[in-house]
Amino acid sequence: MTTTETPFVLRIDDPAAVASPLLGGKFGSLAEMTAAGFAVPPGFGVTTSAYRYFLAESGLADAARAVRTEARGADLARVQELSAEFSARIEDATVPAALEDAIRTSYARLEEEAGSAGLPVAVRSSGESEDLAGASFAGQYDTFLWIRGADDVLTHVRRCWAGMFGPAVLTYKPEATADAVLDDHGICVGVQQMVEARSAGVMFTLDPVTGDRSKVVVEGCWGLGEGVVGGGVTPSRFVVDKVTFEVVRRELAPQESAYGVDPATGVVGLVPVAEDRRELPCLTDEEIDELATLAKRIERHRGAPQDIEWAVSEAGDVHVLQVRPETVWAQRRAEQLVAAPKSAVGHVLARFSGTGVATGKRPS
Repeated sequence: MTTTETPFVLRIDDPAAVASPLLGGKFGSLAEMTAAGFAVPPGFGVTTSAYRYFLAESGLADAARAVRTEARGADLARVQELSAEFSARIEDATVPAALEDAIRTSYARLEEEAGSAGLPVAVRSSGESEDLAGASFAGQYDTFLWIRGADDVLTHVRRCWAGMFGPAVLTYKPEATADAVLDDHGICVGVQQMVEARSAGVMFTLDPVTGDRSKVVVEGCWGLGEGVVGGGVTPSRFVVDKVTFEVVRRELAPQESAYGVDPATGVVGLVPVAEDRRELPCLTDEEIDELATLAKRIERHRGAPQDIEWAVSEAGDVHVLQVRPETVWAQRRAEQLVAAPKSAVGHVLARFSGTGVATGKRPS
């Protein structure tokens, strides 16, 4: 189903999805990875066009612009008030019938392909503004894990739309040009099959501490990768030489709890790690080698250092969950081309001033 010009829903394995601005930064990258043959879980994006159609058909488009305008000059208390009021309006609004049907049909297709009714999916925000030069909106938007059933998918799509008006987004001031920041950016909502992860985490195609491009750094934990991304679990860390693939440093972190699905509630949260796993590394040497090889392939494909979220299933299959360009050292190199060298103290302080990663919310 489409508007007069653009689709409401676009699958990431659709050839039209590659480089499509309708999927935002995060989900657009996954479409590119899918087309290149990397193991990305299947999914679809509720496009930026669908978001704008929803606002227009719900009579909320003008109010959305008014909220953003007022928030730019308001104090924090007023921003929080504006955010709560407008987010509630979005979450309570009816999704237009044609758009709802497109989302339900696409989710049903995922269920059919997986052979699983009530297929668990991740519902992730993917904003047009995530890739602005000088901006890093990643971490400002919402992610919801282990959502099951078309009704809950629709509820959490609306919550992602509402997240465009969260206090963190309304008050975020990146180092981009004023015009870029004040644009009326849209958002795609990605709906993607969950990987029932035995282990998960992030990896970097350079050392994020030193900027050394001869290394791949893999950070992982038992369970879902939210433990690493959100900072709720201390990950194990493996530093791998890009040429020899030797693990040159291991930092193993015993792990008593992991992010997973609580069988009693069906909600993602901290659950106990099996006793026989708590002192063991979350990855075998073979899996570390496979991940490092994968990281090197992705970097070669994209032509620059990358940050990659990954998961390994109980069967040992490796999946790519997210890919984004590395920004800290890329920005630093750009600064060095136009600025005088910083002092050692300034260099260290700059390292601690980067954007953090927000913890994904739990379904309620």
